[in-house]
Amino acid sequence: MSIAYWCILVAALLPYVWAFIAKRGPRYDNHDPRGWLAKQDDPRARRANAAHLNAFEAFAPFAAAVLMAQAAGVDPTLVATQALIFVGLRVLHGIFYVTDLHLMRTFAWTAGFACVLWMMVAAALQVGG
Repeated sequence: MSIAYWCILVAALLPYVWAFIAKRGPRYDNHDPRGWLAKQDDPRARRANAAHLNAFEAFAPFAAAVLMAQAAGVDPTLVATQALIFVGLRVLHGIFYVTDLHLMRTFAWTAGFACVLWMMVAAALQVGG
């Protein structure tokens, strides 16, 4: 289950990667970072900030799914595989968001969410639900 736990750590750190990219603009104002971001004309900075927020939204269900699957006794290899696929898709999701490849971004989001749902359903079925 160690791989899945490492994936939780990576997923927890991903929002900060996109935040770093969003805030790389000229004259970044650390006194008012949200106000600074709101004033940016650079669409890449706005998209990176949106990827940052979306990564936070995706983290909680993913972490819950991994922990549910582990607690229910789902095959660790299957959980690790789904967790690795999820993290890979979330990295791609952020890249697609920042580079404005909206259809690819939607595919990556949907496939990543399917991984989360798979783990949750597998956990529910494992405990007799």
